[in-house]
Amino acid sequence: MSERPQKLDLPHAGEVFIGGAWQETQSRRRIPVIDPTTQRQVGEIAAASTADIDAAVASARNAFDRGPWPRMSHSERAQILRALAEGLRARAGHLAHLWSMEVGVLHKVSGFAAATAAAHYDFYASLAEDFPFEESFAATGGGAGRLVREPVGVVGAIVPWNAPLLLAAVKTAPALLAGCTIILKASLEAPFELLVLAEAAAEAGVPPGVFNVLAADREESEHLVVHPDVDKISFTGSTAAGRRIGALCGGRMARCTLELGGKSPAVILEDADIGQTAATLANAGLRLSGQVCAALTRIIVPQHRHDELVDGIAQAFAKVRVGDPYETQSDLGPLVSAVQRDRVLAYIRKGTEEGAQLVTGGVEPPRDEGFFVSPTLFASVDNRSTIAREEIFGPVLSVIPARDEEDAIRLANDSPYGLNSSVFSADRSRAEGVARQLRAGTVAWNRFATDFQGAFGGFKQSGIGREGGREGLHPYLETKTLLL
Repeated sequence: MSERPQKLDLPHAGEVFIGGAWQETQSRRRIPVIDPTTQRQVGEIAAASTADIDAAVASARNAFDRGPWPRMSHSERAQILRALAEGLRARAGHLAHLWSMEVGVLHKVSGFAAATAAAHYDFYASLAEDFPFEESFAATGGGAGRLVREPVGVVGAIVPWNAPLLLAAVKTAPALLAGCTIILKASLEAPFELLVLAEAAAEAGVPPGVFNVLAADREESEHLVVHPDVDKISFTGSTAAGRRIGALCGGRMARCTLELGGKSPAVILEDADIGQTAATLANAGLRLSGQVCAALTRIIVPQHRHDELVDGIAQAFAKVRVGDPYETQSDLGPLVSAVQRDRVLAYIRKGTEEGAQLVTGGVEPPRDEGFFVSPTLFASVDNRSTIAREEIFGPVLSVIPARDEEDAIRLANDSPYGLNSSVFSADRSRAEGVARQLRAGTVAWNRFATDFQGAFGGFKQSGIGREGGREGLHPYLETKTLLL
């Protein structure tokens, strides 16, 4: 068993980071942060007021309009990004504990957060050398033309509680390389990793005002979204919240990137290895206790192989050990909060009420404390049912029978979402043929996967824009045409 810290090192938990300095919030309001495994308080976070939001925006605006950051070369900024990456690696152990104690992530895997976040800063630093920030062209009618890609300006970056450090890196790394200044808004459920990120940024040499970090509730977050001095909003979270943010940004023509919810399908073809597929899907359903927007929660399988696949997943779920994330034998930790646990259980009840067959799970494990839900599997699910249409954000899988391959593709695309997906087949060419027909931002072959080194984002109500890779730099740039 890994050792759970008796006390977390949180020197700035009661402060916000604005203008390169730690300071008290103007509201002096404190919100307890609860360990979802023990239900005990692990610390308090300072909840920012609208006045704090105004101060952070003013700091970022001044740093963009008058400071050195946007006027540095991309290579100079890249050096600081690399130093920031090293700072995260040096804090990897501390960050792993924070993720496990804030969100309930298994401690045996939580260490990858710092490494992956650091890799994002390194990757965007590498783009300083070859990304086409300027391109020449022959202007119509003669003369020289040049496309110049400049920083979009002040960015409000809003990240959720499930993977705060990783998602913050995906937003802030390209924004910083571009020359933007940032207000990074953390959730009140899991804020501490982003405070550590602020420490690393200051240590790396990010100038004052370029990188501001605070945690805030919904009203204050909306104040950030509508602030006239914020040029762009980058949001990851629910589709409902994204819809509201998109409308507010549209009202003032602010740029926005929205990475939203999913109800992602796994399409099982006739020739798939059912045993291996069942094991893969069962394991994927446990990631972050199912609190993953890209999770493969709709499993579409040929009717005559439905029962075989259900049996395979049920057998895998029967072996799952639900427990403390610090116990090395645990396979599934808690959900982030009592609110989230109750939400997931309500969806499970809805599934049974609407006629789906509850094969296993659907209950809280017999534990004295913690926000746990057993891995849950539904069979013979109607694709029109609530549990097949709405994002549950918990360890709940639905198996949906299909008549044939054409019907499977139809069912996969019959969703308001289009974030992630996968095709399971022994034949790569056949899998690619189906993948080309799926309306989703990512399609993997025989596995659950996403890849921010390519591009991540969704079709339909799963969002607007892409994050990660070279594509993820474009949303932080404005294109200017120079005719000389």
